[in-house]
Amino acid sequence: MTQDFPPDLEPAELGLTLAGTPLPDFADPICAPHGTTPPRRPGSVRRTMSIDVHWPEGFARPGHYLGRCRDARTDDPAQRPDLLAEAELRAVIADRTILSITADPSPAGLPALVGARAGGHLRQALVEALPQEKAQGTPLHLLIDDLAGASFVSGWAYTRWHDDWANLFVDLPKPQMTGVCMGLRRGSPGLDEDGTAVPSDNVPRVEPLPNPADPHGWHALPDWPGMAFRRARRIDVWREGDAIAVEALFQDSATAPDGGARLAIHEYLLHARIGPDGRLARLEATPGTLPYAVCRAAPANTVALIGVPARELREEVLARLRRTAGCTHLNDALRALAEVEVLAAALPGPG
Repeated sequence: MTQDFPPDLEPAELGLTLAGTPLPDFADPICAPHGTTPPRRPGSVRRTMSIDVHWPEGFARPGHYLGRCRDARTDDPAQRPDLLAEAELRAVIADRTILSITADPSPAGLPALVGARAGGHLRQALVEALPQEKAQGTPLHLLIDDLAGASFVSGWAYTRWHDDWANLFVDLPKPQMTGVCMGLRRGSPGLDEDGTAVPSDNVPRVEPLPNPADPHGWHALPDWPGMAFRRARRIDVWREGDAIAVEALFQDSATAPDGGARLAIHEYLLHARIGPDGRLARLEATPGTLPYAVCRAAPANTVALIGVPARELREEVLARLRRTAGCTHLNDALRALAEVEVLAAALPGPG
């Protein structure tokens, strides 16, 4: 249930959820990363995904993207999982525009994405050029769809490596960020007076995602030297009675100049339950790290998704949790739950 609000103000700008109740208030940014990956469950399917970005010709030159995604079923966690599907993607992107893209598998429509600009334009181009990838919920679809978010955040890695990073952008127009998400709503401490985002130093060290106790729990992750960015996901699904249980991790991180543990700017852990009717019956989102204290309130609106058919989450998340009703990165984490039923199709039947 949502409330009606003044047309010139969004609920979050009034300190309210979509339902009209007070948003939770936090004094400090969250800084509690969720740690390494738990071992695989027996009778489960796991999707792992990574998009790694580096700039071999320098940060002012195009970024080189390497994406990998793997679906694997586990019967016995002590054994290597059964490979269900996998994909690898390579792209060169400048100013969030795709200059080149290759993939394995390589569907016929892939070259049509060259020239697409990451964001809504790329997602529409993806639907038009590769409709079967979305319909089938393939690993390749997730990789291409996630180029939008990865290209948007990847430049943050530069701020961890160069103290004078602001000088690189001094002659460029500063993007207006007011109202793009809950963390940057009007009045947020994350906004400067001119409507640009205030840099955040809430970037904790995070443990490696692959767990040494479960060497087959992840696909191979690149280990590039120097400045590099990574968007990573893990989606575990298993059956609980006639429902599908889900645990999913979302993380944006960068290498550290001192060569130590990676630094993370965004992290969420999701727990969800999909009922036998295919609708979202339960959803909890727990942030591990986010830039600003006000970002922590974003999960309060995820209740608006309860009852939505899981397969429609890619569209419904953007429709229901747009602008200050949601968090850009939480929305990215939630949209990928649309493929949960695809993964669950490889599970043993209920009973």
